Amino acid sequence: MLARTADNLFWLARQMERADFTARMIEATLRLEYLPRSGVEDPAVEWEGTLNAVGAYDAYIAGCERIEEASAIDFLTFDRGNPSSICNCLENARANGRAVRTALTVETWTAINDAWLELKRFEAKRRPGKDLDREALTRFLDYVKKASLDFDGSCYRTMLRNDAYWFNRLGVFVERADNTARLLDVKYHLLLPSNETVGGSLDYFQWVAILRAVSAATAYHWVYRDRVKPWLIADLLILKTAMPRSLIACYVGIDSSLDSLAREDGRSGVAQRQARATLASLERSSMDDIFQNGLHEFITDFIEDNARLAAAISEQYLFV
Repeated sequence: MLARTADNLFWLARQMERADFTARMIEATLRLEYLPRSGVEDPAVEWEGTLNAVGAYDAYIAGCERIEEASAIDFLTFDRGNPSSICNCLENARANGRAVRTALTVETWTAINDAWLELKRFEAKRRPGKDLDREALTRFLDYVKKASLDFDGSCYRTMLRNDAYWFNRLGVFVERADNTARLLDVKYHLLLPSNETVGGSLDYFQWVAILRAVSAATAYHWVYRDRVKPWLIADLLILKTAMPRSLIACYVGIDSSLDSLAREDGRSGVAQRQARATLASLERSSMDDIFQNGLHEFITDFIEDNARLAAAISEQYLFV
């Protein structure tokens, strides 16, 4: 396979996954806005967290002096100046998909193209200088999540298990791991064990919002059969292989995909070794050890390791 083709497949999957995560974060933040607040709490704090979680805070601040709901939503959804906006992610995903059209099945290409066409219809409904109303925004976010599910499902159900499929899966898992880790990094202060009384209504809904942002609310109750506890949320999203968006589950997928690529071309490299090392580290970890050494430090190291792995994949397969 040409390096350019592998690069397009890798980034096609990353951009579809990123659009989905951004939509989920906006949705979760909107839910939190309905919660009662004390007079000193600033609603902008939640939007600052969302911008940080999707890696767009610095870019937003460079163009806007204040964090406000309307401008933050516009920046994350339709702003062409934000490289990671949902609009840009879907457009770039379609451009990458179109460049490797022959490597995709009809169903996979249709899922990508339909997502782009629906995006254009939403853009056409927006009046110049006007934001989508709450009902229209909800429909837009639901459509983005559905587009990602359609893409993911079509890849899983129709693509031949060859190098094209494995590069696609690599993109999904690398991006998903980064997204989950960034969410945990932004919310880690809520997840730390404390000697103080926890479980207030605001805390509870913030924790549930974290679970819903990664579609894990039902999974949490199936696994723990207990009320929502912050340290159990961290355990679910870091160390539970049964949870598809957990860090360890993502690295099981990354390791499997890289091994499959190694079997395809008959050689293994730095990317395979690095992925195995990260997976082995996660398998040896326990939440007691993670909290003792520092949850924030653990997550920060993971994000950096994941970025190094993405760079190693690019270098090994000559994306760069």
